[in-house]
Amino acid sequence: MSNDLLFFTFVMGALFVFVMVALFRSIRLVPAQSEYIVERFGKYHTTLKAGFHVLLPFADQVAYSQDMKENTIEVPPQFCFTKDEIQVEVDGVIYLQVFDSAKASYGITDFRFAAVQLAQTTTRAVVGTLDLDRTFEEREAISHKVVTVLDQAAAKWGIHILRFEIKNLIPPESVRQSMEKQVTAERNRRAIVEKSVGAKQSLINTSEGQMTEMINRSEGEMQKRINEAQGMAQEILSIGVATAESISKVAQSLTTVGGKQAMKLELGQKYVSTLGQLKEGNRVILSGNLMNMQEMLKAMELDL
Repeated sequence: MSNDLLFFTFVMGALFVFVMVALFRSIRLVPAQSEYIVERFGKYHTTLKAGFHVLLPFADQVAYSQDMKENTIEVPPQFCFTKDEIQVEVDGVIYLQVFDSAKASYGITDFRFAAVQLAQTTTRAVVGTLDLDRTFEEREAISHKVVTVLDQAAAKWGIHILRFEIKNLIPPESVRQSMEKQVTAERNRRAIVEKSVGAKQSLINTSEGQMTEMINRSEGEMQKRINEAQGMAQEILSIGVATAESISKVAQSLTTVGGKQAMKLELGQKYVSTLGQLKEGNRVILSGNLMNMQEMLKAMELDL
């Protein structure tokens, strides 16, 4: 009887321990930004959010746990052929995030592996439509195309493809050397063009400066001549006005008493003065009686 009691006590103790362990295992603390998928009798039952949860012992079990934070997945390097049959090595990084943990658990076996494979195949397809030169210029377009294709497929998996970045795009060594030579030649050509443009602009500036200088000189000379002509015209006008006034005054003086005698005396003095000047040079007198000055003065008087 004691053996049966001992055996019963052992069985009850083991059963109690088993039940306590099952109860303890039914308690789940879900971390922040995580979700647990619970199955009841092997069938999807519920999704546990962050916090404290108690499961039904022996019936419920956590089948999957999903990280809801943004994930970074590296895409291994692969060789792609461009449209002009140049082999390039391409690798990248995928940024994705789970938005439906149930789909991510049951919709696909391994969404990370699937995303990498789909990114590689899409990258090969997009690079195959571009020439080598455009592959370096169209990195953003390639990334956008890969994200579009991935996101359409990943919607069934309960994940969002946020970004895809190409890390390296490496052409063969021979192509790289030829590209470096091409870049060097292009830089030299640009330097020559810039130098010629500078020389051309310098010549243009010099010629424009010379033309401006000649125009300024000609305008200055023209203004000088205009000023001289205006000065001469003003001088002639002044002389004419003075001569007219002088003649008018002489005419007025002739009408006064003794005016004619004064004029006669003035003319006689100028006549004598002029004769004195004629003697200084080798001059020839063609007319006039120089010895009979009285008759000449009388002739002048008659004229007056």
